[in-house]
Amino acid sequence: MARITFTFEDKDIPTKVVENAEEGYSILEITEDNDIHLNHNCGGVCACSTCHIYVEKGEEDLEEISDKEEDFIDRAINPRLESRLACQCIILDDNAEIEVEIPDQKQIIGHEH
Repeated sequence: MARITFTFEDKDIPTKVVENAEEGYSILEITEDNDIHLNHNCGGVCACSTCHIYVEKGEEDLEEISDKEEDFIDRAINPRLESRLACQCIILDDNAEIEVEIPDQKQIIGHEH
């Protein structure tokens, strides 16, 4: 099982580590299954930018970024080189070690789980 460490721009939220992330699942699905708050207005179909995250480590163990995803990242709040959409970050390796920072969700109006 892959290991994903979630840190948060909002430093009031403690780091969360998920040890049982399965290959074939998206980072968004992992947040849903582990009660980690991440907005997602379009339901995970790459049609908005509300599930914007920063992949700090393990990019090589995620599905490659598409042109469509890049277009939506350009619309996200504070995009950086390591920006991705969680709905498009499919885990490719059960042995992956991934580190993700979740932007401050208070800035985003969107669907909460």
